[in-house]
Amino acid sequence: MSQSNLRVLSIQSHVVSGYVGNKSATFPLQLLGFEVDPLNSVSFSNHSGYKVIRKGQILKESDLDEIISGLKANGLDFYTHVLTGYIFSSSFLTRIADLIGHLRKVNPNLVYVCDPVMGDNGRMYVPEELKDIYRTLIVPLADIVTPNSFEAQLLTGHPVETKQDLYSVVGKLHELGIKTVVVSSTEDAADKLIIYGSSKTDGAGARTTTAEINIPKISGHFTGTGDLFAALFLAWFHRSDLPTALEKATSTVQAVLKRTNEYVESLGGGEGSKHDRELKIIQSKADIENPEVVHKAAVKIV
Repeated sequence: MSQSNLRVLSIQSHVVSGYVGNKSATFPLQLLGFEVDPLNSVSFSNHSGYKVIRKGQILKESDLDEIISGLKANGLDFYTHVLTGYIFSSSFLTRIADLIGHLRKVNPNLVYVCDPVMGDNGRMYVPEELKDIYRTLIVPLADIVTPNSFEAQLLTGHPVETKQDLYSVVGKLHELGIKTVVVSSTEDAADKLIIYGSSKTDGAGARTTTAEINIPKISGHFTGTGDLFAALFLAWFHRSDLPTALEKATSTVQAVLKRTNEYVESLGGGEGSKHDRELKIIQSKADIENPEVVHKAAVKIV
C-alpha cells in the first residue's frame, strides 16, 4: 500500500474550541501522510472539563447509517484504517460492529484501531452500558486497542495496581483475539508512568513482542492526550514495528505536553485556565513529523 493511498475513517468526538477527539487526531494523522475522514460521534462547544458545555449534536445509529450510505453510493467506502474513540450512544456504538464488517468486505486488509474511551482515574464518563458493548462486541473486532489503565480494568474486570497486573490485563485482552494491545498510561509511582505494548503474530514463526517505556509524569491536567496518542500510534505502527511506534508516539505526546506547560508558564498565571491548557498540537508540527526519541523501549521477544 503506497503512502498516498492511506485513508483513515476516524469516528470520535468533535469540539468547536479545543483539542480532544478528532481535533486531536486529524492534524497529526494528516502530517504523517494519511487522508483523514472525520466522522464526529458528537459535536460539543468544548470538552467537559470546562464549567459550561453545550452539546450541539449526539449522532444516533440512524445518522451513522445515513452517512455511510452516502459513502457507499459514491464508492467512497474504501479505508485502510478505522480509528474509533469517544462515543456516547450505546446504539451508535453497537452499529460500529456492522460498519467494521462492511468495511472489511470492501478492504479485507483493513486495520481497526479501537481506543475504548470510557473514563480515567477511576471515573467513567460514558454510560455504564457501553462497557459491556466494548468488551463483548467491539473490542474483539479490533486489530489494535489502546486503553488507558482504567479502561483496561473495565474491559477485563482485573485491577491494574502493579506491573504484574498490567501484564495480566494485556494477556486477557490478547485472549479476546486482539493482536496488538497498548496500555497508554499506567502509574508506576507518583512521578512516573508506564507505556506498555504487546503484539502477537500468528502462523509459522509466531511470536510475541513486548515493549515498555518508563517516562516521567509531566505535571498539570491535560485533556485529549489519549486521543492524540492513539492517532500517533496508528500512524507509526503502520510504518514501523511496535517498539519504534511506541517510542515515537510517546515522544511526540511528551513534547506536546511540555510545550503546553511552557505556554502556560509564559503567561505567569500559575496553573492557567482550561483554555490555556488546551494541547499545543499545531505548534508541535515538527515534533509530530520528526519526534526526538528521549525514552527508549525495553523490548522482549518470545
